[in-house]
Amino acid sequence: MTGRIREGGLAVAEPLHRCIEREILPGTGISPSIFWAGLEELVGTLGPRNRELLARRDNMQAAIDAWHKEHQGRPHDAAAYRRFLEDIRYLLPAPQDLAVETQGVDPEVATIAGPQLVVPVTNPRYALNAVNARWGSLYDALYGSDVIADSDGAARGAAYNPLRGAKVVAYAAAFLDRTFPLAGARHADVVRYELTGPPVGRKLSALCADGTVTGLLHPDAFAGYTGGERPTTVLLRNNGLHVELQFDRRHPVGAAHPAGLKDVVLESAVTTILDCEDSVATVDAEDKALAYRNLLGLFRGDLETSFDKGGRSVFRRLAADRTYTAPGGAAYALPGRSLMLVRNVGLLMTTDAVLDAAGQEIPEGILDGLVTACIGLHDLRGAGRHRNSGAGSVYIVKPKLHGPEEVAFVCEQFRRIEDILGMARNTLKMGVMDEERRTTLNLAECIRVASQRIIFINTGFLDRTGDEIHTCMEAGPVVRKNDMKAQRWMLAYEDWNVDTGLAAGFGGKAQIGKGMWPKPDRLAEMVATKGAHPRAGANCAWVPSPTAATLHALHYHEVDVFARQRELAGCHRASLDDLLALPLMGEARPSPAEVREELENNAQSILGYVVRWVEMGIGCSKVPDIHDVGLMEDRATLRISSQHIANWLRHGICTEDEVRDVMLRMATVVDRQNKDEPGYRPMSADPGSSVAFRAACDLVFEGARQPNGYTEPILHARRREVKARSLTR
Repeated sequence: MTGRIREGGLAVAEPLHRCIEREILPGTGISPSIFWAGLEELVGTLGPRNRELLARRDNMQAAIDAWHKEHQGRPHDAAAYRRFLEDIRYLLPAPQDLAVETQGVDPEVATIAGPQLVVPVTNPRYALNAVNARWGSLYDALYGSDVIADSDGAARGAAYNPLRGAKVVAYAAAFLDRTFPLAGARHADVVRYELTGPPVGRKLSALCADGTVTGLLHPDAFAGYTGGERPTTVLLRNNGLHVELQFDRRHPVGAAHPAGLKDVVLESAVTTILDCEDSVATVDAEDKALAYRNLLGLFRGDLETSFDKGGRSVFRRLAADRTYTAPGGAAYALPGRSLMLVRNVGLLMTTDAVLDAAGQEIPEGILDGLVTACIGLHDLRGAGRHRNSGAGSVYIVKPKLHGPEEVAFVCEQFRRIEDILGMARNTLKMGVMDEERRTTLNLAECIRVASQRIIFINTGFLDRTGDEIHTCMEAGPVVRKNDMKAQRWMLAYEDWNVDTGLAAGFGGKAQIGKGMWPKPDRLAEMVATKGAHPRAGANCAWVPSPTAATLHALHYHEVDVFARQRELAGCHRASLDDLLALPLMGEARPSPAEVREELENNAQSILGYVVRWVEMGIGCSKVPDIHDVGLMEDRATLRISSQHIANWLRHGICTEDEVRDVMLRMATVVDRQNKDEPGYRPMSADPGSSVAFRAACDLVFEGARQPNGYTEPILHARRREVKARSLTR
């Protein structure tokens, strides 16, 4: 049992207390007494308000449930439904003359469009890889992914395949031709790149195999170099993103290339969200201390890790900045790392890492906010090895906020934290996840109340779908899960987010983001389709890996996002009526075979994710689906699947016996998929004693009663049960 240390009216678990006092606070100028007194003040003043806002969520959902029950058996009256939502102030009037006023924003957020990674902060290897993914090898990304097909002798294998390598080089050369065209030649024709002219005002020239000399069609794209007249690196720039051409004729790849080009390196993950929320499983003080310790190491620049890969030990630390000589002769540097944002938890969860004066768990989001700000002080005061924010800001992404009241509550929390820590006003910037229905409908007002802090709105279509299903739980059975993407509300939602952000003046000032690519091994499909996100006017979109970030960066060279935003400015492509259209299946009903297929798909997804979360503490991972295709799963995908079955149960599309039968059969499938996983505990042999299996069943059978359909309360309770068992063995 973890001991506790009394700090005023708070009782702090020892692991967290040690982490705060011995690791986080030294170097910040904040004394322990100031920190703990500040936390107690936040808990005392904001804790009751946090509970009031959660109660308001429950009351609104109860009112919506009652409205739908009252109107059961009648055609849906969209106009009456909208008036009802206005009457209970679920739907608020839109503000006039909306304008974002945030100052002190780094260019990675305001003026550079590019991929965004989200990474669990509890895994140091993944976190370091993500932050270092600011730069990525295009050659490696192509060679190791399905973007280059394995057919025609180009298969991947343990040894280097020269035929596959040649296809990689050809693909990269075609990219250079599209993005940095030469005058009258192709990059594949070049046998030597060299610098011409005086040291001040150098130009890039290219000698071709036929003896002709040419240069870039757009000479301003040449941004710098390393080396001399025969450069070792040439730096190019397009749409605000950089590309390195790296030369080395002694390198195996460079030796085979006519111009000695050993690699094409792309500026890739411009920003990374260090996640303390959906992709982690932090259920107690030990878990929270681990998350904060890794976060601290990233901001101080001293986080390091080593791991075994293919029989050899690999060491990771944060990358240094990259230095170049500009064409005009001056030396300069570019960041070697993504700009780091931190996603805290939302309002729902509490943590036993700290108990208040009444012995109750405190709101976890309040603790996250104060600790994140303290860790940010190391960067703001220049105490780290590398600078994160040159603009002097700390970026905190807030998820699962329901409407403007809750956004205003977080703004008040940030203001109080700044006062406690002596920060200048609006140092703490806010990213608002547009992933809950009440936030979507009132997005303009959410932006208005945070207009001096907001730097980010992002469509999180997975959680948004879960909330949509839960909100209309009593209205009727919803369409099949895969059909949800084509519903009126979903199509409107994506456009509404961009249009509202642009109307608020986000262009060139803040991020408008799009959601995650969920198939880490299907990157050819991503390259073929995810260009829709920058074309939609989004200046960042989520990807599941550094490799995916490098490949998605290709889209931001194809599309000038800020020019596209100017084209879209003033457009109103979606309406409230579209957003309020309920995703119900109507009179038609799925066949028994379709019901079975839907249940199997959902149950397998639930079990495959939950067993790792509950038994292993893995908050986000690549989980095989029912067809053994690896998909990125986190609590948002779990929310959809569990709410979907709960909805169909509620309206008699399936029975409880059918669901239990499917859960048992899918447990066998998931056990087979994980049989080689170290430490895996099978569910199917004795489902009644499997904590994971019981958690999965709770999520389904108790789903309609969970607050807004969230999965965290059940997951946390069951994970704590597993951890308690391990302590008694």
